[in-house]
Parts: sequence; C-alpha cells; structure tokens
Amino acid sequence: MARWEPDSRGRLERAALALYGERGFDNTTVAEIAARAGLTERTFFRYFADKREVLFWGAASLQEHLVNSVSAAPQTAPPIEAVAAALEATGTVFDDERRDGARQRQHVISANTELRERELIKLASLGGALAEALRGRGVEDPAATLAAEAGIAVFKVAFERWVGHTEGDYAHFVREALAELRAVTAGT
Repeated sequence: MARWEPDSRGRLERAALALYGERGFDNTTVAEIAARAGLTERTFFRYFADKREVLFWGAASLQEHLVNSVSAAPQTAPPIEAVAAALEATGTVFDDERRDGARQRQHVISANTELRERELIKLASLGGALAEALRGRGVEDPAATLAAEAGIAVFKVAFERWVGHTEGDYAHFVREALAELRAVTAGT
C-alpha cells in the first residue's frame, strides 16, 4: 500500500467514476474502487456505505444549501422567487471545476435503472425539503408544494443543460430554465 495521501474521499470518487465509465456500475466492485484509489476497502467504507453512495453522498449538503438559501431569500419574495434564488445560489456548488465529474456521474446514473430510481428519490427529497422551507416562511399548501416541485423541474433542466455544455455557469442555465417556465405558465 502506498504511503498516505490526502483527499481519500475524492480519490475514491474519482476511481469509482473512472471504473463505472470503463466497466459499468454493476461490473465494478468496492475492492476494485479501493485498489484503483490506492486505498483499502476498509477506508472505502469509512466514507461510503456502498458503491452507490459514491454517486449520492453530496445530496444532504445540497439539500442543506437549498433550504438555507430559501430561508435567506427576502421575506417579501413570492414562493417561486425564493426557490429561484436558492437554485441560482447553487451555482456556487456546481462550478466549472465540478462539471466533468458531474457529467461522468450523470452518464453512470443514466445507464442504470436502479441508479435512476435513486436519483428520483433524491430529487423528491429535495422537493420535499424545499416545500418545508417555504412552509417555514409562511407559505401555505398547495403553493409551497407547487413552487417546490416547479423548482425541482427547473433544477433538473438546468443541471442537464449545465453538464451537457462546456461553457456557461449553472446559474445561467437556472435563469434560462426559469424564463422558459414563466413563458410556459404565461401561455406564451
């Protein structure tokens, strides 16, 4: 085993994404991921519960970021604008440094039914957390749920566009998707 090197989680994540891309998710083992990263299986399990978690470990911090951003929006902001502000603020999470990894991650998820289901569960959880944050601002249902679910639709479209392009920041794609949502709901 090589001498200790920093960023074990990042090394494991990069190794997993590379192996998933080369061999497919189902054909990759935890042992192979750990070996590629120059670490032990035991180290892998310190960071991830299983090989799926390599793809989903950041969901909790993303949710926290979105909820905090909704809470920080001006109190006078309509529900969809509070969600829009939170989505735009997510541009600090989805920066250009992360685009290639996000693209690889999305490719792996798209190729596997079980992972697509897991992604949908993650998005549903984000939608529920956004709705709860809106309720915390005094927004009644169904407005809180509708604004949150519309926000998740915008999130998905913006994310797909962001990983599909080599230029343009995530916040740009959020603004673009929001403008299209507004046009759709206005009937134009």
